[in-house]
Amino acid sequence: MNDDPTLPPSVSEPPAHPAPATPPATPPDPPAPPAAPARSRDPLHGITLEAMVVALERHFGWRGLAEQIPVRCFQSDPSVSSSLKFLRKTPWAREKVESLYLFMLREQRRQGLR
Repeated sequence: MNDDPTLPPSVSEPPAHPAPATPPATPPDPPAPPAAPARSRDPLHGITLEAMVVALERHFGWRGLAEQIPVRCFQSDPSVSSSLKFLRKTPWAREKVESLYLFMLREQRRQGLR
């Protein structure tokens, strides 16, 4: 007990109903919706090599494609499958195909064909 008359009684005596040490549990926040996937800035993202070769062949034809990129797979008995085999093994040629594909897309956009 408190023997000092200058101190209020509540200082030395424990409260009648002690406050809980931790706040009552609250339900957790609902999980946030999944964030929208960041769009790739790479214009070739999601475009297969086959789709590029087919689009280039339709746009330029095999002869025009061989003039743009002079490689044997476009010049001699060209086909999509033989071109893909060669381009998958030859990084410099694949880069030329990707570059020509991007050029073709830019030209189509400028002409309003897309």
